[in-house]
Amino acid sequence: MRNLATLKPERFDTPAILKKLASASRKLAELKGIAAAIPNQEILINTLALQEAKDSSEIENIVTTHDELFKDDLAPESQMSVASKEVLRYRQALYKGFRLVQETGLITANHLITIQKELERNHAGFRKLPGTVLKDGQGRVVYMPPQEPAVIVELMKELELVINDDRVLSLDPLIKMALIHHQFESIHLFYDGNGRTGRILNVLYLVKEGLLDIPVLYLSRHIVRTKSDYYRLLQAVRDHDLWEDWVLYMLEAVEETAQQTIKTVIAIREALFDYKHRIRDQHKFYSQDLINSLFRHPYTKIEFLQQDLNVSRMTATKYLDHLTETGFLQKQKIGRSNYYINHVLAKILMSP
Repeated sequence: MRNLATLKPERFDTPAILKKLASASRKLAELKGIAAAIPNQEILINTLALQEAKDSSEIENIVTTHDELFKDDLAPESQMSVASKEVLRYRQALYKGFRLVQETGLITANHLITIQKELERNHAGFRKLPGTVLKDGQGRVVYMPPQEPAVIVELMKELELVINDDRVLSLDPLIKMALIHHQFESIHLFYDGNGRTGRILNVLYLVKEGLLDIPVLYLSRHIVRTKSDYYRLLQAVRDHDLWEDWVLYMLEAVEETAQQTIKTVIAIREALFDYKHRIRDQHKFYSQDLINSLFRHPYTKIEFLQQDLNVSRMTATKYLDHLTETGFLQKQKIGRSNYYINHVLAKILMSP
């Protein structure tokens, strides 16, 4: 496995890459601006991170429905399905990584260990035993990740420098993100959780580089839809040094995902302002904190509103029931508890 710092930057100055880089960068900048127009950024972080957690977990064959996931987001962990637990841990891992980038301005190996620990709920750290080998349909080994612990540590030191020091490899951040992602997946740093940690690394790197203010660009849905290309191109770099093809694939993923996310953010913003104006006209208990709470959770419950508005259980129940009567929410029952669906927000997040 080669050190990324030995790659010559000029090899990525091809007409195809430069053209795709320009269009992907424009879309990403547009997304950054539109996301900033949402009054409470936590709304996007929470709702879009939940969507990303679902899609990223699906790549690892951890499959749940939106309805099950939104319901389980209200429940104690002991009552969640196994799949929902995995998905919601992904969101928590993303949050932890985002806070570390905000606090330090860096992405270190220790940060990645923290993210993986949250995903897998273990303290295994770097892999110290031989890693999983990749095999083709006939059972033949097509790729063997580094096996020696000392080699893994050295490779991660090199990757950490590439991530955090632009002098080591001077390239556009979107191209570097593609290279970093490939290197991380190839090192196969952990026993479990490499794929999901690597996908979190993508968006955290964009935040670190200032291309996004908050983590809202998630490539997992694109990877799900192009899974065979993703793995084929990963391997083509290992076998034939075809970095250019891999970079083009990742730039296309950024552009397409940014375009889809722009539509989602605009739809959320329009729904939020529609609810804001109509609730303000119809209900004396309107507040911006109320609107923020309703759009932070596709499915909400009394306890969430209590906490967000600092009101009593009786008052929170009254607010939610009034909003149900006027058509802003749909009330359903899980066991002995009620939950309330922001059906407009849920529809946006469930759209293909």
